[in-house]
Amino acid sequence: MSSSPLLNLHLSLASLFRRVFSKRFLKFGTVGASGTVVNLVVQRVGMEHLFSHLQQPALKFNLALALGIFLATVNNFFWNRLWTWADRQHLHHKPLVTQFWQYTLSCGVSIALQLLFANLLAPHFFYLIANLIAIGVTSVLNFVLNDVWTFGRLKFVRPAEPPHNERP
Repeated sequence: MSSSPLLNLHLSLASLFRRVFSKRFLKFGTVGASGTVVNLVVQRVGMEHLFSHLQQPALKFNLALALGIFLATVNNFFWNRLWTWADRQHLHHKPLVTQFWQYTLSCGVSIALQLLFANLLAPHFFYLIANLIAIGVTSVLNFVLNDVWTFGRLKFVRPAEPPHNERP
C-alpha cells in the first residue's frame, strides 16, 4: 500500500521542522554568531592595521572584508565539524579539503539566495526586516545542506577500481 503525496509532504515537513528546531540547529546558530564576531574583528583589524597603508578606500575595504569572510568561514567550518556535528566524526569519509569546499559551496549558495530574497522583499518591508527574513530562510537552507551533504551521510560514489592484473 503506497502512501499519499500529501502524507509524504506532511512527513517531510515534520522531519524538516524537527531538524531545524533541534539542539544541533542551536549549535549551528551559535557557531554562526561566533563567525560574525570573527568577521567583524578581522575586518576592523584589516581596515585599521593590515591594509591601512592603501590609498584606495574601496580596495582597503574589500580586502579587509574578503579576509574577514574567509577567516569566519574557516572558523565556522571547524567549529561546526568539531562541535555541531561532532557525533558524526565516524562519517568523515571525505578528505578534509573536500568537506571544506562542500561547506564553502553551501555557504555561497545561501549567500546568493540571501541577496536574492532580501532584494525581492525590500520593496515590501523595511530593508533590515527584509534582510532578517532572508537570513532566517537561508540559514535554514544552509543548515539543511550542511546537515545532509557536508556533514551528513551522503557519500560520493567512486567508480570501482579495475582489478589489478598479475605481472607477466
